Formats: sequence, structure tokens, C-alpha cells
Amino acid sequence: MAQDYYEILGVGKGASDDEIKRAYRRLAQKYHPDKPGGDEKKFKEMNEAYQVLSDKQKRGQYDQFGQTFEQAQTQGQGGFGGFEGFRDFSGFADAFRNGDFSAFSGGGFEDIFSDIFGGGKDRRARTKKSAVRGQGEDIAIDIELTLEEAFSGAERDINIYKRTICPACKGGGAEPGSKTITCPACKGKGEIRQTRRTILGTFTQVSTCPECGGEGKKTEKKCRTCGGDGRVRESVPVKIKVPAGVEDEMTLTLESAGEAGPRGGIAGDLYVNIHIKPHKHFMRQNSDLFYEAEISVSQAVLGVKIEVPTIEGNAILSVPAGIESGKVIKMSGKGMPKLRGYGRGDQFVKIKIKIPKNLTRRQKELLEELGREGM
Repeated sequence: MAQDYYEILGVGKGASDDEIKRAYRRLAQKYHPDKPGGDEKKFKEMNEAYQVLSDKQKRGQYDQFGQTFEQAQTQGQGGFGGFEGFRDFSGFADAFRNGDFSAFSGGGFEDIFSDIFGGGKDRRARTKKSAVRGQGEDIAIDIELTLEEAFSGAERDINIYKRTICPACKGGGAEPGSKTITCPACKGKGEIRQTRRTILGTFTQVSTCPECGGEGKKTEKKCRTCGGDGRVRESVPVKIKVPAGVEDEMTLTLESAGEAGPRGGIAGDLYVNIHIKPHKHFMRQNSDLFYEAEISVSQAVLGVKIEVPTIEGNAILSVPAGIESGKVIKMSGKGMPKLRGYGRGDQFVKIKIKIPKNLTRRQKELLEELGREGM
């Protein structure tokens, strides 16, 4: 039984293409096998879900056929046993009677029958060409910051080795001066139509032309610098600005800062994974900081003003008389900047009363005297 792809990506059935893309990127960062805590099984599941839901045609099939989607996609390998999952047989039956399946050429049926009638090669070519004309690859990097840098914000100048637009052809993939000609493979139509006669009738399969990627035209000569891809690899300097208040394990997105798209396609994005080093004084929760201060018994009884560290330097904290060990005092506005909104978080100081273990004779006498006084 096929899994619920919408549930895997954590989106609703009415999710837009952008929402599906954002959900995929978020989960890819979380479950990538190369990352600490990654999950290869879940990574494969979400990739499978994205491959279907990001393709309008496949998504339409999935929405129509529901849990029988995988059966519909794999009939070419196992005969016709899975057609019991289809909801409406009328059009399919008419096609058998008329002996022509061309009406189904745009709805996914060519994928179902392609392997049966030798169409697998064309489909692979179309997939490869689609990748050539698609978006550039996303890039993910990791940056480590101190808590102080996260408080004030930081900048990093790094070099990224990636695909960039070819300087010779400006990303077009054509050799400078080369003419644009009508694609000889598809005669300018942008698609290849193949008709096969079988004992079941006549099957017409329409696929994107692998030579021109569906454009109907191509350059006479490919760029010698990039081989027609429109991209070259080089080291590129990138300035990364980290905003004040950034949190550990947060991912910043720099749109279009990933690899250039092939042959003038859209550039990918750059993902910056933030890692904040443990601090010697503070624990952090969102925009709040937590610190533990130790005072003596007499200070707890009488009250005291002590100096405690904050993210901006030392500050004076008033400890009220009679405080108990474990009580927490809030220092308003002494925490981290709020990344979403205005102002700052708070710093919470937990009081720990130190009980002396090795007392002098005088200390013992004083404590005994206090005991007789009822303390």
C-alpha cells in the first residue's frame, strides 16, 4: 500500500507548490543521512513523496488514484493486475474498443505502458533532459558561532566551490556566434510522437524531445567552455550575515545563492545551518538565558547584592533576605534579542546556597549559639 505523501511532508492536500518545496527543504535538512541524527529511511520516503507532489502530472495522478498510485505507476512491469484500483473505467474501455490510446498521452498512461512497449528509453531521456532544464542544485553549509556572536549578530566571508554561469556563453549553452536552428529530431514541435500497433490496438506515446528539451530549436554548436550546460565550476566568495538572536540548529536561507541553473535555469538556494557553541556560564532557551549563582548561608539569611555575569558583562543582582535554595530571580531584558519580534528575553538566576562542610571551631560555636536562639 502506498504511503500518504502529503502526511510524509507534513502538508495538506491543498498545499501550494511553494509550500511543498519549503516542507521538503526543511525535512531534507533534518533527515539527511550525512547529518547528526539523520534518518536514511525517512530521507528516502520524503524524497519519494517530493518527486510525486512536485510534479503536477504525477500529483494529479496521485490525487486521483489515491492509495493505488504506485500500482498505476508500475503496471508496465507486472501486467494489468493493478487496474482494479482505478475509479473510472469508461475512458479506458473506449480506448480499447477504438484501438487508440492517444487521448491518454498527457495523463500519465504513457508511463504505465512505456516499459511494456519499449518506451522506457524515451522516458529516461525525458527525465534527463528535464534535469538539464531544471533548477540549479541547492547547497548547504554549516557555521559555528559563539553565544556572544549569536547575541550581536555576525558576518562570515567564505568561499564556495559551485557551478556558476558560464562566462563564454552567458549561461545559454551555445558557442558564441553559433546559429539557432530548428531541432532536427522533432522538426520544431518540441515533442516526439511514437505510434505502435499491438494485439491490443494502436498506442500513441508523446514525450518531450530529448534533443531540444521541448523548445523546438537548438543551437548549431555547443559552447566549448561549458559543453552546452551553460555552467562552469569555480570558487565563489560569499558574505553571510547572521542576524542577532539566531538560535542553535536554525537554518538561514540565501535565495539564488546556490548553484546556477543549467542553460539559464533558476539558481538554487544556499542553506546555512547554524551551530552555537556551549557557553561556560549560560544555558539558553529561545531568547531567555539561565545562570546558577552560589551564595553562603549568611548571605541567604541576611540578603546580599552579588555580581553576576550577563551576556553583555557583569551586573549587580539583589538577593532578598531569607531566600531558599533553588529559588529563581528574573533579570528582565538581560537575555538574547528576539529574532521574531522586538525587545529581548530575560535572564533567570537560580540561587544555590552553599553549605560548608569543614567548619572552624569558632564557626561551630556561632552556629551552636544561633541554634540555641532558635535558628
